[in-house]
Amino acid sequence: LHLLFGLAFGTTAAIVLGALRQRMDAMAALLVSVLGLSCAATSLLARPHLLALPLLAFWTAKLVQARTANRAPSLWLAIVMLLWANLHGSFAFGLALAAALGAEAVIESPDRPGAARQWSVFLGAGLIAALLTPRGVEGLLFPLRLLAMPGIATIGEWAPSDVAHLSPLLLALLVTIFVLAMGKVQLPKIRALLVLALLYLALAHARHQMLFGVAAPLLAAPALGRAWPARTFAANPWLARGVAAFLVLLLIGRILWPATRGEDRVSPVAALAHVPRDLRGRPVLNAYDYGGYLIFQGVKVFVDGRTDMYSADFLKNYDRLQAGDDAAVTATLSRYHIAWTIFPAGSPTAVALDRLPGWHRLYGDANASVHVKD
Repeated sequence: LHLLFGLAFGTTAAIVLGALRQRMDAMAALLVSVLGLSCAATSLLARPHLLALPLLAFWTAKLVQARTANRAPSLWLAIVMLLWANLHGSFAFGLALAAALGAEAVIESPDRPGAARQWSVFLGAGLIAALLTPRGVEGLLFPLRLLAMPGIATIGEWAPSDVAHLSPLLLALLVTIFVLAMGKVQLPKIRALLVLALLYLALAHARHQMLFGVAAPLLAAPALGRAWPARTFAANPWLARGVAAFLVLLLIGRILWPATRGEDRVSPVAALAHVPRDLRGRPVLNAYDYGGYLIFQGVKVFVDGRTDMYSADFLKNYDRLQAGDDAAVTATLSRYHIAWTIFPAGSPTAVALDRLPGWHRLYGDANASVHVKD
């Protein structure tokens, strides 16, 4: 899993840097890539969206390349959409981006009918490819229905991004504003609107920060290239050697000090370790954020991060559980024959369970609490 998802993000980084490097000075391309890709830091998880990220980067790079050459993308690019649509619901963004750049092509082309015809053929091919999934039309409509789900606003990754504290997104935003204020980079109007739309998505939903970090630099690449024209590494051999040495040091450092998963807000490691094996196999009521870790440890969870798997009524009831509603907690424990629970320490649900007759706390630490039925 580590290798697979590490390669997925590494491939994404290679595509982004390669596309920028074709148009920009090496150091500028490296800085823009790092700044953009850092926005995906909170989404570096072993989940399907990361497998789709290289396709997002490749798709966007090829669309921009076609626009720069004043032509429609190759129909062979529809194969990317076929794979993307069968991997993750973010393929809908790819179709929307192609439609937006197609509109840009028509507006800016001296031969508008010709541009409209070429891009319509490409969009048609992409749409057909997106329909070739086990769900067909339902799969195409799924992303729209997901956004319309009433319970989605209460989920952390769909919440607005935090700009009150320093983060990769905030740093990228401040640097972008500074560069644009200096007047050195001038984006065409339609391209600027696309970048702003991506920024809005990133601010409105934390999970869309990675869309902004990957797609925005690629969309802005032609304008960035005009500000910092491409040069070869041979023109600055010390830069090439410095970058190579830095990468070697990073690799050595990671080998000597490997990243290990420990106790955090989504991983109740110690709490789960204190749950007896026979109890783990019985029905559990768990915190939404713990779902992924519990599944990985073989626990059949009550709820997890696949929001679309649960009905609106189920999620509404879960919101009441998270708020510590005594009636909702009692009814849910009874209805689903819950034998044990695991929630963040001090959460309203954990507090409600502390005072609930017939239940007691089996284990608690600064991160999580486990309650069991008497």
